[in-house]
Amino acid sequence: MLATIIGLYTFYIVTRLYVSVMQIGYINQVKRKGAVLLGEREYLDAANYAVAKEKLSMAEAMVEYALFFVWMGGMLAWFDESLMSQNPLLHTLYAVLGLIFINSIVMLPFGWIAKFKIDAQYGFNRSTIAQFIKDTLIGTLLTIVIGGLIVWGVAAIINASELWWLWSFCFIFGVVVALNMFFPTIRALFFDKVTPLDNPQLQEQIASLMAKTGFVSSGVFVSDASKRDARLNAYFGGLGKAKRVVLFDTLLQKLTPQELIAVLGHELGHFAHGDLYKNIAMVGVMLFGMFAAFGNLPQSLYSEIGVPASPHIMMMLFILLLPMVSFFMMPLMGLISRHNEYEADRTGAELGGAEHLVSALTKLVSENKSFPLSHPVYRFFHTTHPPVIERLRVLGSDVAADVTEGFTDPCPVL
Repeated sequence: MLATIIGLYTFYIVTRLYVSVMQIGYINQVKRKGAVLLGEREYLDAANYAVAKEKLSMAEAMVEYALFFVWMGGMLAWFDESLMSQNPLLHTLYAVLGLIFINSIVMLPFGWIAKFKIDAQYGFNRSTIAQFIKDTLIGTLLTIVIGGLIVWGVAAIINASELWWLWSFCFIFGVVVALNMFFPTIRALFFDKVTPLDNPQLQEQIASLMAKTGFVSSGVFVSDASKRDARLNAYFGGLGKAKRVVLFDTLLQKLTPQELIAVLGHELGHFAHGDLYKNIAMVGVMLFGMFAAFGNLPQSLYSEIGVPASPHIMMMLFILLLPMVSFFMMPLMGLISRHNEYEADRTGAELGGAEHLVSALTKLVSENKSFPLSHPVYRFFHTTHPPVIERLRVLGSDVAADVTEGFTDPCPVL
């Protein structure tokens, strides 16, 4: 059984690296041809930015693979034996949170490189090292508190019922729903300063827009996201009465009011079609499948690893294998998500005008340095949004570009 899991994980890493190689090679081919949507300089910058991020992702994948082998090759058993605690609950907390902490420390340099090297080189990073350290410490503290409560809950369920995997799924799914409900509040409390929108005319337009789709919000807020990043974004967060509209200050600076209304119309389209609930349901299906599988792992696996089939070992294996399962679930979730994006675009065009949504999407591509083309195998595994060129065409824009160009060319990585 251990050989099977290692083989599957190896297949996952090889597939992930293959997808990145194809994407890098494809971008390096098409970036030498005519620019699409962007000016020549912007087009090259977006291409080089995408390649740099993909190369970093490949390095992350190889380190992740090495970590997996270290844990499965003996560190899991050694770590379990090294934790000197007579209290089973404390032992479980130390073991699971310890694994998360060690993996986070090992992978932390990649986050630093992404922000202070790659993002800084392309003009996105506005965060300081002090801010980065602060965010990391706050994130770690939240992981300890929230993660500790989740670990305690799952451990209690495993010890209480033979059908622990089913009740654990129900518990974790409830946590997912709660986190979605309170995400805007948590983010505002610990990371971003969020203030009410101070623009009566725009606020009135947004309120009118929300009324058309029946969206009831606790308010329209502006996030000071520019202190960390120059990218443009906005989100509708929360569930029930906790819903709120949050606009990044960068978005207000770069888009016209008409373009902003069109973008918000797109986001309201997701609400009108129940996409948030669909996404939560998809996560629920994925979690159910994972818990069902982990609830029926053979005893021989634990024997091969040299560990007992205890609650904390089950949770540690769950965490170690989650990236692999998520990666292979992503194509299905991406397929559904891309369909939802087209539907949301249609609503955005109806509420805010197709021409304004086209203009806003074009600006977002430019400001966020989003390379407008990608290899089909990369889209299959990674993208939750359709190619922007296809979205613009559906909205009635005449975009002169062949999205299949370069697929059959040689794909040099360098």
